[in-house]
Amino acid sequence: MKKLKIVIVGLGGVGGYYGGLLSKKYADHPDVEIYFVARGAHLKKVQKDGLTVITENGTFVTRPTLATDNVLEIGKADYVILTTKSYDITSTIEQINPCLKEDTVILPLLNGADISHKIRKLLPEIEVWNGCVYIVGRLNEPGVVESSGGVHDLFFGHENRTSERLLWMEKIMKDAGIKAVFSENIRMIIWRKFIFISSTASLTSYYNVGFRDVLTDENRKAMTIAILKEVAAVAAAEGITFETDIIETTIRHIEKLPFGTTSSMHTDFQAGRNTELNTLTEIVIELGKKHGVPTPMYEMVFEALKS
Repeated sequence: MKKLKIVIVGLGGVGGYYGGLLSKKYADHPDVEIYFVARGAHLKKVQKDGLTVITENGTFVTRPTLATDNVLEIGKADYVILTTKSYDITSTIEQINPCLKEDTVILPLLNGADISHKIRKLLPEIEVWNGCVYIVGRLNEPGVVESSGGVHDLFFGHENRTSERLLWMEKIMKDAGIKAVFSENIRMIIWRKFIFISSTASLTSYYNVGFRDVLTDENRKAMTIAILKEVAAVAAAEGITFETDIIETTIRHIEKLPFGTTSSMHTDFQAGRNTELNTLTEIVIELGKKHGVPTPMYEMVFEALKS
């Protein structure tokens, strides 16, 4: 029987944690092979010494079937899990294209509300699932990733659909110790996370402060509520219905975060790196225009950050 190939593309905090658990579980497995696609010093260290994964429950070192920056060495993949940055979608799809076949499934775990839609436009013949994660993970140094905070939830699915492959992937992940949940209402789950991450990434970057600081000042809190109302209205126009008041839920979520922590987009701005401004901030403005929903606060923040 041919082994199923699962390819993890991107080996930072997210890909390193989930890919590491998969690699650890399915090392020398008769039916499943795990591949890592990475680059640079990080890749060389993994190739030489394996991937070190630091978690709240201990540290382990794992070696995949193969770690490479050349997907031609992998051959055709059955499943591709994308964990790169959302601004790298086009170049990532070009990179992995040689290992795609007609029944390959792509599962993106990227920040954004329209990631799967973008990938489907690039690969209309390929099945693309939806996914999102709640995790605090980072690349400490080449060959070493760390997860902290005790949150590792992974949600995935395909709009209003169940299949044997979806259920199989849930089992594969759970057996590896991943807190994976297959959901038929995955768009709501993705938008619930998007509203949190879009608002906080935009405002921590705009004000140059941490998560909790967007609520500790009255002016910033008023701005936070205004931003949340705009993105919630856009979500409603997209047909998303939440089971609770999404604005109150998001504010409670922000209030629970430790002082001093901030969004990855804010960190990228501080470091002068490329950011997810388009996929986390500008997309709200674009969808607002599509549905006739005004987003003046988002427009103000976007113009300030763009410059």
